[in-house]
Amino acid sequence: MYDDILVPTDGSGGTDDTLTHALDIATRRGARVHALSVVDRRIYLSAARDQQDDILESLTESAESAVDAVETRAAGEDVETVGAVRDGVPHSEILKYADEAGIDLIVIGTHGRTGRDKLVNMGSVTERVVENATQPVLVVHIGDD
Repeated sequence: MYDDILVPTDGSGGTDDTLTHALDIATRRGARVHALSVVDRRIYLSAARDQQDDILESLTESAESAVDAVETRAAGEDVETVGAVRDGVPHSEILKYADEAGIDLIVIGTHGRTGRDKLVNMGSVTERVVENATQPVLVVHIGDD
C-alpha cells in the first residue's frame, strides 16, 4: 500500500516529529522515504537584485542540509531514502514531486498557525498540500522550535 513516502522538510525541529511517523510507517511497510526541501523562490526574488544570488545560495545550502538530516536519520533506521531539493513555490513543488515520483503517502507537519501568523508565513503549505494532493496525506501537529 505504501511503497514511497514523501517527507517535505524545511529543516526545522518539527521535522523530527514528522519523520518519526514517516519512518515508523516505512519500517513497517518496507517503504522508501523521499526527503524533499523546496527553496522558496518568493523569498530570494523579493530581495534586491544584488542580494538574490547570496540569498539563493544560503537557502539552497539550508535545503540540502535539511534533506541530509532526513537521509542520515533514515539510514540509521535502515530505511532507503531518496533526497531532492527543488526551487519554486513550496506547496506546488511538493505536489509536483509527489506525482512525478509515484508517492503513495505524504507525511507533513503543521504548526497550526492562524490569523496574523498564517498571513506572515504566506499561508499554510500544509493546508494547500492537503487540499490539492491526490495521495493520502498524514498531517503531524508539531510544536514550535
